[in-house]
Amino acid sequence: MAVITYREALRQALDEELARDDSVILIGEEVAEYNGAYKVSQGLLDKYGTYRIIDTPISEEGFTGLGIGAAMAGLRPVVEWMTFNFSLQALDQVYNNAAKMRYMSGGQFRIPIVFRGPNGPAEYLSSQHSQALQAIYCHCPGLKVMAPSTPADAKGMLKTAIRDDNPVIFLEAELMYSWKGEVQEKEYLIPFQSADIKRAGSDVTLIGFSRPMRLLNEAAIELEKEGISAEVIDLRSLRPLDTETIYRSVKKTNRCVVVDDAWPFASVGSHVAWLISKNCFDFLDAPVELVSGEDVPMPYNHFLELAAQVSTKKILDAAKRVSYRS
Repeated sequence: MAVITYREALRQALDEELARDDSVILIGEEVAEYNGAYKVSQGLLDKYGTYRIIDTPISEEGFTGLGIGAAMAGLRPVVEWMTFNFSLQALDQVYNNAAKMRYMSGGQFRIPIVFRGPNGPAEYLSSQHSQALQAIYCHCPGLKVMAPSTPADAKGMLKTAIRDDNPVIFLEAELMYSWKGEVQEKEYLIPFQSADIKRAGSDVTLIGFSRPMRLLNEAAIELEKEGISAEVIDLRSLRPLDTETIYRSVKKTNRCVVVDDAWPFASVGSHVAWLISKNCFDFLDAPVELVSGEDVPMPYNHFLELAAQVSTKKILDAAKRVSYRS
């Protein structure tokens, strides 16, 4: 096991897949000469050249469409969006071409393409550049959506995404790129629809994904000090969703808190909370709690920015409410 950063894990995954399969290419703004906006692709241009590591103009709709066409023609493009906030410029291409082409062609076209980049709030980026947009992509049939929270998961899941014959949305986060963790040195893959139990517990289930997982783990440690045993589940794969692991845990603990750093209305978290309420109703000893970002545009002021986001305290308070300790 080696201890590396999240960005290094992504780079290893890209490097290994580029070396394994000549049809894999990387395209996007600044991915080549600048080594990536967040240095994920550092060194790949020197190793694989301009035919496979391709800088694009500042036009998300244009190079996203180019990537989809390349996938239809037999390549396996990885499209880097500098941020998912900019992916909104390409939503028509993703929704109406990438997600639907295999269905509309009766299976004649495969669309093996990965769209990746940072999603969700960072710091001091204000309302237009701090949006968690996972619900938009989970809403659309034909797309697979992954949201790993650790370097090990990021590497194994990105390799799985690149090898899949369907379009995959791969959600990262700007603040996670420097996070460190142990990663296997031998090759491995992590399949879709495989949630991970990061911490076993018996009194309450805490469910989340991506950047907030660090907060869930912190909350579980604090809850243990108060005599509450929390089971922490990292969804990792948002579509398809591993409902079996979710239901098994909730049926054991009888209480649940779902955490999602997006807005609460029609979010991934609210959908997961509904699934649990519907399918585990007879096992619940308290209503399912949802901890989300506040339903407001992200403020620029740092104190307000923090107040609008998910926090360890908000998760603790919700866990205590479902445990009738508040």
